Amino acid sequence: MSSVIEQERYTCAIGALQSVVAIPKAVPILHSGPGCGDMIAGFFERSTGYAGGPTSPCTNFSEKEVVFGGIDRLREIVANTYKVLDTDLQVILTGCTSGIVGDDVDALAEEFREQGRPIVSVETAGFKCSNFEAHSLVVNAILDQYVDLTAEENASRSEPNTVNVFASLPYQDPFWKGNLSEYRRLLEGLGFKVQILFGPLSEGVQEWRRVPCANFNILVSPWHGKPIVDHLKRKYGQPYTWFPHIPIGANETEKFLRQVLDFASEQGASIDREKAEAFLQRESKAYYEEIDNLATFLLEFRYGLPNHVHILHDAGYVVGLSKFLLHEVGIVPKEQFVTDGTPEKFQEQIAAELAGTSDKREIPVTFEPDAGLAQEAIRRLRHRGRGLIIGSGWDKELAREKGYDFLSAALPSPYRLVLTTNYAGFSGGLRVMEDLYLGVLATYR
Repeated sequence: MSSVIEQERYTCAIGALQSVVAIPKAVPILHSGPGCGDMIAGFFERSTGYAGGPTSPCTNFSEKEVVFGGIDRLREIVANTYKVLDTDLQVILTGCTSGIVGDDVDALAEEFREQGRPIVSVETAGFKCSNFEAHSLVVNAILDQYVDLTAEENASRSEPNTVNVFASLPYQDPFWKGNLSEYRRLLEGLGFKVQILFGPLSEGVQEWRRVPCANFNILVSPWHGKPIVDHLKRKYGQPYTWFPHIPIGANETEKFLRQVLDFASEQGASIDREKAEAFLQRESKAYYEEIDNLATFLLEFRYGLPNHVHILHDAGYVVGLSKFLLHEVGIVPKEQFVTDGTPEKFQEQIAAELAGTSDKREIPVTFEPDAGLAQEAIRRLRHRGRGLIIGSGWDKELAREKGYDFLSAALPSPYRLVLTTNYAGFSGGLRVMEDLYLGVLATYR
């Protein structure tokens, strides 16, 4: 790996302020230098929410605070934020400078909690970890410092059919709103009460307070978020079922939902399996009807469609899209590149999951957070037929160089506006196909 990462596709730990922004009426307070909020806003784009990015309250840590400490400044900012903003929850996130100085932010947060203020503190100095890992730090801090205060009123595992879902990282996943909404729709269709926790369709802090009530948790992720469900298992005795990639299209969505149904049965949930199966059959039938409608198009353009793909994305999408494209679209995954800084202890498991996609084809995978090196590797590759690259906006020029089709599906993504689009689920698979073939048709003159 090079000493300097080119085209990094995630941020430092304080980027987890976006996880706070994704909770309705929750406000991140940055105990950091003035550039941190701007940096995060510039990376994520169109992601300010209620009070995020450059609008987040910030102590603007300067040389004075480096010398004398910034805790008094932080106390003033927190107090004034309560006066100015109508907030349900405040989350203090520390930057590198305050992390080095060693301000006792936890003690300050406790001062305000003793006054009845809902406030949480999290150490998110940029050198600590990436925003993928810091997301779990933020969630666990909210559980320990806020949710736990009302745990006696929300008995652990008291609602047999209620589940908490931990999946797409807010804003880091461009399709997070649509994906979480689709998980909720599908699971409710099976008969569950679903607590999605993030996004405009969640109930905000009221839903967070009911986290302990859930019978079990659902993790949809190759690695990030696992510390959350492990923590909840220890804290409230909640077991979890783990689906290690994004379920895209019919095959993996049915597999995911049946895994949840089987686990729910083991945990004593009272789900009507017959009704759940009927719902699954309706969803599947609607999906395959659209696939049938594609037959004429695919026959007409069969020689002008991409036949192989390289994906530069986080592990959940690399695996999920590879399985979907091979088995349901007929595009062969070639060399794949995971760019999310996956911890080494998870890499073997993810590589095995990808290898299990086919017993006839090998799908090489490289874990490379330096996307510049990943691009150089793709430049050297030669495959017959029309190619496709799925990645971030940085990969558009690479696709042009190689004469490949291109789909923007990862951050940063300046060439695409995503509001509530989903790639997860049955409808997500159809949307991927729409996006792919729309790009192909756009090349015809």
